Amino acid sequence: MAKKINILAIAWLVLAALLIYSTTLTVDINLQMLVAVFTLSTLIVLRWLYYKKQANTRLNDILRLIIVTIGIYLTFRYFFWRTFETLSYHDPFSFVAALALYFAEVYGIIMYILGIFVNINPIKRKPCPLPDNLNDYPSVDILIPTYDEDLPLLEITLLASTQIDYPAEKLRIYLLDDGGTESKRQHKDAVLAQAAIDRHSKLQALCAQLNVNYLTRRDNEHAKAGNINNALKHISGDLILMLDADHVPTRDILKQTAGFFLRTSDLFLVQTPHFFISPDPIEKNLQTFQRSPSENEMFYSSIQPGLDFWGSSFFCGSAALLRRSHLDEIGGLTTTSITEDADTALMLHSKGYKSIYVQKPLISGLQPATFSAFVRQRVRWAQGMVQIFLMRNPLRQKGLRFYQRLSYLNSILFWFFGYARLIFLLAPVAYLVFGLKIYDANLIEVLSFAIPHVIGTFLIGDTLFGKVRWTLISELYEVMQSLFSVIGINKVLRNPKSPEFLVTPKNEKLESAVISELAKPFYLLFVMTLIAISAGILRYIYFPEDTDVITITLIWAIYNFFIILGALGALLERQQRRINPRVNINTNATLSLGDDEIIHCLVANLSMGGAKLQVSADFINKLKNAGDAQLNIYDPALKRSCAFKIKTQSTWPYTKNDTQQVSLSVYFSEINQQKRGELVSLLFGDSERWVQYQEKREIRVGVTRGIWFLTHKGFVHTIEHMKFIFHVWVVTVMAAIKAIKTIPQFIVARSHRILTRALSFIY
Repeated sequence: MAKKINILAIAWLVLAALLIYSTTLTVDINLQMLVAVFTLSTLIVLRWLYYKKQANTRLNDILRLIIVTIGIYLTFRYFFWRTFETLSYHDPFSFVAALALYFAEVYGIIMYILGIFVNINPIKRKPCPLPDNLNDYPSVDILIPTYDEDLPLLEITLLASTQIDYPAEKLRIYLLDDGGTESKRQHKDAVLAQAAIDRHSKLQALCAQLNVNYLTRRDNEHAKAGNINNALKHISGDLILMLDADHVPTRDILKQTAGFFLRTSDLFLVQTPHFFISPDPIEKNLQTFQRSPSENEMFYSSIQPGLDFWGSSFFCGSAALLRRSHLDEIGGLTTTSITEDADTALMLHSKGYKSIYVQKPLISGLQPATFSAFVRQRVRWAQGMVQIFLMRNPLRQKGLRFYQRLSYLNSILFWFFGYARLIFLLAPVAYLVFGLKIYDANLIEVLSFAIPHVIGTFLIGDTLFGKVRWTLISELYEVMQSLFSVIGINKVLRNPKSPEFLVTPKNEKLESAVISELAKPFYLLFVMTLIAISAGILRYIYFPEDTDVITITLIWAIYNFFIILGALGALLERQQRRINPRVNINTNATLSLGDDEIIHCLVANLSMGGAKLQVSADFINKLKNAGDAQLNIYDPALKRSCAFKIKTQSTWPYTKNDTQQVSLSVYFSEINQQKRGELVSLLFGDSERWVQYQEKREIRVGVTRGIWFLTHKGFVHTIEHMKFIFHVWVVTVMAAIKAIKTIPQFIVARSHRILTRALSFIY
């Protein structure tokens, strides 16, 4: 078998070398057009066969390899043509702009090739069972660092940790409080000092109540990494389970992961996905959550399994199990970078230790609720990875295999996307508005070289990631981050040690809809792109000799315009009053009324505070007259039924399959510590729920439907954005008119009527 694999690998390398050599050949443009059409047609047919033969794993692997090889061919063909045929000197400004665009494209091509390399053969591991003898289980310390998270959020994570299915004598739980350190409790500001003292005492009481160990330290040096390293002085377990404060573990998290460490002595890490039950602000504001794959799923469902194939899956800070002895060899978590997790993994990989990625979601967490919090999180990631690049370059790091160097390089270089994205946004403006000559090519050349490359990248991207990342979603997220990540990275490039670890806010509330405080730069981009499109139309009319270049650049500007529309749509922050996110569970349950009558119902969703139930309309009167009722629901994690007293908040009728139904919004009453624990288990304890939840969203829609999905969402929500701005402006003007007492009353009344009609017109 090994010989067959080697022969196939050699054959593919020879074929790839011949194809790459062929990309350097100069041919007649008409022949090139025929080659491009034939190659794209072959790619489309092979993709059709690839999806048709999903059950045939062996054939599928071969088809996948051929498909990405064709994609690489199209890109290399474009690259050589772009390098040797399109760069010309016209004037200094044009040449600088042309070079900037060229290097942005080179960066994109490098990331495209590295992405294919990393994801050429992602693997999905099965859990490794623990031995029958409990004495052979490794001891585990659970570390939960916290800084400023609310107590109710921490209580949920702590309760879930106490319910993990693992021998009690082998398990210890530690809350690492960096919000109640000595330095904070002795702060010069009396208000801040008192807040730290109160937090310290409340968390101590909570930990004592739950039989959890409470740890704090003298100061906050090195932020999260320093907090964890301080805890290492007080713990002694064989393994460490890292959990963020909002990452609630399932009951089987250790049963699914700890066994790997008994099988492999040089294993330092078992990483699992970060699975989120709340949308990030872009998903929330565009209303795509649950309708399409979440943005983070591409990394955790495709890239990490791809890195695992190359022995390069890395530590993501939480939802991970680490071997204590290996961590001690490097003095604990590294403090060189503010992304201490990836940096620590790099150091341990360079020592020859191994990592494993288990794709099953075994925790559930919360995303940042506002766009500013989201940007704060992503800029920290970007700065930390650039720190690693500057201070611990994987290409120079001793001990790494060549494929590990490329894998880490891919993960680090990705965060420079902001520079390329800004250039791609501004390049059409440079030509259409200022007339800079940035791309020397005619329409037939673009159709023969550039368009096949662009279509090929879309098709390859959909082949590799179509189930977990729809077309244009990456472009939208990168554009929305680029304006801010570039500023953050520039600070690191000037001073690699300058960034500080900033905790990402969680559980934020928005009492009403509001425009994001970070929206202003996108208004500028919107106006600039509109001006560029208008200028392009005028150029098309008055400069017929440049029709080819104008057409190409105008299409490019329109493409940018639709991405910016998506960004504007996502910048109208939607109201978010609920602290406890509701989880769709759609499970059968029963209601017990005071007269011992049992009513069957469906629990549509559930939170720590209440639930949404669906019952037949025949029972609505009985429910209204019953007063308190009891909800009985089976918990698959505890493998028993749990009962909760409920009270109805509101009801509303609806029709389902020609049957009258009623939805009830209920809240839980008389919830004590035991019942909170049962709710935590019911909501977060069953990992299979998260698997099913994820699988429902992982649907491939293809390139064209993916493009339509995002452009439609962007257009609709940008209209809402503009309506909101107009509404705020009108209300402000109305208030100003009323406030000016010198204006005659009839003018005030008349103005009020006009503005009220304007509001009613837009809605």
